Amino acid sequence: MHNPKIFIRGAGSQAKVILEILEVLKQECAGIFDDNPDIKEVLGYPVLGRWDPSMISEDARMILAVGSNMIRKKMAETMGCEWISAVHPSANISTRCTIDPGTVIMAGVSINTCATIGSHAIINTNASVDHDCRVGDFVHISPNAALAGHVTVGEGTHIGIGSSIKQGVKIGKWSVIGAGTVVIRDVPDNVVVVGNPGRILKNNV
Repeated sequence: MHNPKIFIRGAGSQAKVILEILEVLKQECAGIFDDNPDIKEVLGYPVLGRWDPSMISEDARMILAVGSNMIRKKMAETMGCEWISAVHPSANISTRCTIDPGTVIMAGVSINTCATIGSHAIINTNASVDHDCRVGDFVHISPNAALAGHVTVGEGTHIGIGSSIKQGVKIGKWSVIGAGTVVIRDVPDNVVVVGNPGRILKNNV
């Protein structure tokens, strides 16, 4: 059975984590694309230069290793690739959840029953997504963040490290939840929320 080659776009810290996930899964990365000409390799894997679709075959699969939610969105919408997800085998993921293509799930993550995770999201180390949550496309849930049941997170929002989201809360699109924030009420689009309890610090536009 033919296994399509896997490529990564982005040669920063996210690429290191994704490469090690692929190694654990025994899936080989054929190369990395990055705009920085000074980066020649990452963890021994070759950096092939700027993104060039002519360098990959039609059946190749791509993963974005980019921390910025907005940049991931722009890349995903313009590259026209087939995407795969990378899920660390230590993650505890319900068989009744759904994960869309392009999403990366790091070590120690828990995703409970009937949760849905959109495309090109990052669920980072030891984060917890409980039952019936809805996590949108291009979301980043940082390490040790915890979402209780029935939480909704809109497209492009960043949930900061160690933050806690109360059950049933709805968080809008392209907002930022600061590190350690405790969110106990709904959050609109395009705001920055900090503190315990969380309060809107400023607009994020």
